[in-house]
Amino acid sequence: MEGYDKMSDLDAVLKDVRACRICAEHLPLGPRPVVRMALSARLLIIGQAPGTKVHASGVPWDDASGRRLRDWLGLAPEVFYDETRVAIMPMGFCYPGRQARGGDNPPRPECAPAWHGRLRALLPAVRLTLLVGSYAQKYHLGAANRKTMTETVAHWRDYLPDHLPTPHPSWRTTHWMTKNPWFEAEVLPALRARIQEVLT
Repeated sequence: MEGYDKMSDLDAVLKDVRACRICAEHLPLGPRPVVRMALSARLLIIGQAPGTKVHASGVPWDDASGRRLRDWLGLAPEVFYDETRVAIMPMGFCYPGRQARGGDNPPRPECAPAWHGRLRALLPAVRLTLLVGSYAQKYHLGAANRKTMTETVAHWRDYLPDHLPTPHPSWRTTHWMTKNPWFEAEVLPALRARIQEVLT
């Protein structure tokens, strides 16, 4: 009965999230919150915010960054998009618009304080939270976050077994990975092993 109550609570909060309009005036394409999760999810992925392709499809990580992320995790699309195993909750649920100098705006600051705590409390089975990019790391690691994203990711062992930080898997990360070969050599094998342990 308790599990049923939590499921009802999660469904109710997700309904509220999908109807959210708290920052609608700042969204150039209008609100379209993108989030997926179920009570039984064991892996939680917290990224930045949807891009235009994800805004159009409503499917999280439905772009080149998503393909790279799935490769990093060693997960086939059918597993990655199985919300009974993998929950996906960005820092900003809607597309935040584009910067004048190129690239997307940061995630809207209203989302995480309004929804993350409520949603995370309704995911009792989560055993690993993947913090993808500096926005997720700063918010969810708090004082344990390091001065730079590179330093935070380099100290990934300090955050296990509950959290694991990674860079954002955009095309810009290609240069970063060339400068930081330890990420591919050390972090990715450990990340894939931990995910298999969590999801098996």
